[in-house]
Amino acid sequence: QVQLVESGGGSVQAGGSLRLSCAASGRAFRNYYMAWFRQAPGKEREFVAAISQSGNRDYADSLKGRFTIFGDTAKNTVYLQMNSLNPEDTAVYYCAASNSPLGSPERYKYDYWGQGTQVTVSS
Repeated sequence: QVQLVESGGGSVQAGGSLRLSCAASGRAFRNYYMAWFRQAPGKEREFVAAISQSGNRDYADSLKGRFTIFGDTAKNTVYLQMNSLNPEDTAVYYCAASNSPLGSPERYKYDYWGQGTQVTVSS
């Protein structure tokens, strides 16, 4: 099985950028359908972005154009580049891996999760 560790969160002002990292260990992330989710205080965990084993990408409609998911197989790491951040992006961001190659925006379809990294955007 794979272990996932997120990093790169922090505090940033509105309009700024952050790049989150999800380091995989135990198995190559290319064996999984990888995704980022986020959870704001008092809200459900929601889908952000995903990348398939073949490199196809999917995004939450509201985030298209600002967020980019990509992977580095040499580092066995998946990234989430976040631009033009606003206070509504404040949340704990989680990396997840699914054994199913079909992927899904539904969180219950994911088998492995990281511990999360906090992103705080101030106005």
